[in-house]
Amino acid sequence: MASVVEYKGLRAGYHCGYCDSAAGKASCGMWAHSMTVQDYQDLIDRGWRRSGRYVYKPVMNQTCCPQYTIRCRALQFQPSKSHKKVLKKMLKFLAKGEISKGSCEDEPMEPSMEDAVAGDMALINRLDLQCDLKNLGDNLKESLEREVKKKGKSTKKEESKEFIQSQDRNEELGSGEPSHAVEVHAVPKPGKGADLSKPPCRKAKEIRKERKRLKLMQQSPAGGPEGFQAPREPKTKPNQPKSLEELIFESLPEDSSHKLEVRVVRSSPPSSQFKATMLESYQVYKRYQMVIHNHSPDEPTVSQFTGFLCTSPLEPENPPNGPDCGYGSFHQQYWLDGKIIAVGVIDILPSCVSSVYLYYDPDYSFLSLGVYSALREIAFTRQLHEKASQLSYYYMGFYIHSCPKMKYKGHYRPSDLLCPETYVWVPIEQCLPCLENSKYCRFNQDPEAADEGRSRDPDRLQVLYKKAILPYGVFKQQQREPGEEAAVLQYASLVGQACSERMLLFRT
Repeated sequence: MASVVEYKGLRAGYHCGYCDSAAGKASCGMWAHSMTVQDYQDLIDRGWRRSGRYVYKPVMNQTCCPQYTIRCRALQFQPSKSHKKVLKKMLKFLAKGEISKGSCEDEPMEPSMEDAVAGDMALINRLDLQCDLKNLGDNLKESLEREVKKKGKSTKKEESKEFIQSQDRNEELGSGEPSHAVEVHAVPKPGKGADLSKPPCRKAKEIRKERKRLKLMQQSPAGGPEGFQAPREPKTKPNQPKSLEELIFESLPEDSSHKLEVRVVRSSPPSSQFKATMLESYQVYKRYQMVIHNHSPDEPTVSQFTGFLCTSPLEPENPPNGPDCGYGSFHQQYWLDGKIIAVGVIDILPSCVSSVYLYYDPDYSFLSLGVYSALREIAFTRQLHEKASQLSYYYMGFYIHSCPKMKYKGHYRPSDLLCPETYVWVPIEQCLPCLENSKYCRFNQDPEAADEGRSRDPDRLQVLYKKAILPYGVFKQQQREPGEEAAVLQYASLVGQACSERMLLFRT
């Protein structure tokens, strides 16, 4: 299925949720009726980002707060001291129920989804209502509104039994399979199963064979007889730091105070597990917006929640060489002792896991869930890479150097920023000196370099007009609308040649 988009053009002079400027923001946007994961991957590699079905690109040399796409090289990531502190704090809380005193270590959060695209809110709502294609959000919204009216009833009874099945070590990071749970395991109590912290029991026959093999190896000058290989001791250096996975999945005592599960559920199209937990997830989001972003009790509406965080234009794909869960849009739910305390909205794309948004129960702010979830998502990216080798980056949205509260994303190293002119990735260390001098920067130091993916032949752009697909070169001969050609050429320059030839630009 091809991507179908409606380009809405430039919007400038509206409120910025980052610096609170009344009229400093500028961006170009389009409404995505549907979109393939490869097209969205290519778009975010050209500085685009989605909010629900609305896909927008800041006008970097005009907007008050230039927003640079940032990605972390997940395979090379090493947690910093502050990251390790957050992971240890979580383990202490799970093991003993300890709550750290003093200031919260959490990083500043993104503005609310509504604030991030504040000037486009009226347009987004109008497009949502006018959309004449099948809109998944309508069904989700109606379903959730019915559930909200039944306030006394719990959705826990509807929860799939598949949610709580345990997994072995190889699955702990989560395959992404919507029906699976990812657990930080507590050691079973005596009489309740095997103690996973101890080696498994072996038969006497196996022990005798092992002794004989070790004896033969000691007698062999080559270190062992042909066909035998000595069991390798773990190559641990005295000062070698623990990996991210070792820090996250450190063993817990058998009498742990709390149990944490991380569940990945497909949000679009909504899986049965997602539907069963949607009301609880909405209530967490509502409390988050009230306490963290000071929204009134009647905000956010069900429509805002489903429109921004549940619906997605991304078409699910499950290629044989892709991750087990497939590609598309998901919610990564954090369950503590049987209840949702945080939700990470993510897109799984051919080259990356893209973080869309995080919201959490304010009662658990002391756990630094913003940092913790980012570290879990990096670990999840690494796990998905084992099956899908091209998937090796963690995209964190936009880095805004001119906004102090948004600079924290640069702390996840190694990371790169996207050059806003040539769309090549540049290590963040090379970008920071330039950003100290100017809010807007071209990171590519080669003055002769150009955008290799730029639109070179707009006539080959694909147009969807009156249910027919035709090249723009043919379509423009039939149109005499003022401004039509300028809008199409602007769209082509922003999405690039490859996407302009694959995606269908809907025109009326």
